[in-house]
Amino acid sequence: MAGEEVTFEKTFSFRSLPSKKFSFLEDKDTLELFMKWSMLGRISAQSYSFDQSFYPYNIEKFAMCFFTDPGVFSSLKRLEAGAWVPLDETVVCVSVEEVPCTKVSMELFDPIYSCGIVRPTGHVVKCFHDVHPDYDELKQMLQEEDTEHYYVVGRQERQEFLFCLFKHLCLGGELCQYEDTIDPYIKTTKQVYKDLISVQKDPETEQISVVSTVLKVRANGEFGQCFPGDEDEEQTFAYLIIDPFKRHVTLFCHVYSVGDVPL
Repeated sequence: MAGEEVTFEKTFSFRSLPSKKFSFLEDKDTLELFMKWSMLGRISAQSYSFDQSFYPYNIEKFAMCFFTDPGVFSSLKRLEAGAWVPLDETVVCVSVEEVPCTKVSMELFDPIYSCGIVRPTGHVVKCFHDVHPDYDELKQMLQEEDTEHYYVVGRQERQEFLFCLFKHLCLGGELCQYEDTIDPYIKTTKQVYKDLISVQKDPETEQISVVSTVLKVRANGEFGQCFPGDEDEEQTFAYLIIDPFKRHVTLFCHVYSVGDVPL
């Protein structure tokens, strides 16, 4: 009709970036820790480029476009009887939660060292638990809200992606062999975080800030949740980490299971 403006909603298209590598998936020492924590072969990261400007107000649209993009969908896997198979269920909706991501240092974890969770040697303090025989103050702080040390890391700080990542690594997979000291968890958290997050330096103040947007996502098919797993499990997770300037997004995920053990 004459004079009537016709607008078309732009959608995102994605292209895999196989050349993008992550040190935490290639470093021998880190892979040995993943094996010990029952996460080897269950934790993954894959990057893609996208073709439109990203804005924080359209996270739901972005996530839906991501999971319904033919190139992305064809690369998605699900775990079935311990083996990876192609995701064969069409995604009809995506649950999206933005995760705060502002930290540019490991200072968030400083309180853990001075409250009785960790000894001066770095060893994690053991404690009694009714169900779990090999329990300690660190796992208690991470999981049990009604305990003394739960909020030694503040409520807001616990929401940060850096803390979420630390918690995921500490809790591990189904047959996780836990560390006696905190250092491997801290070092691996720092390595993975630096690999996944983009930062920039203000030329005037020289302050470094995070530019990435982090989304915790869950894709649903016609019959319910289908990715990253078909059941709710805290250690089965998927995050989209978006660099709006490079127009890159990384899918970082883990499925709670028994990790690979090389023969």
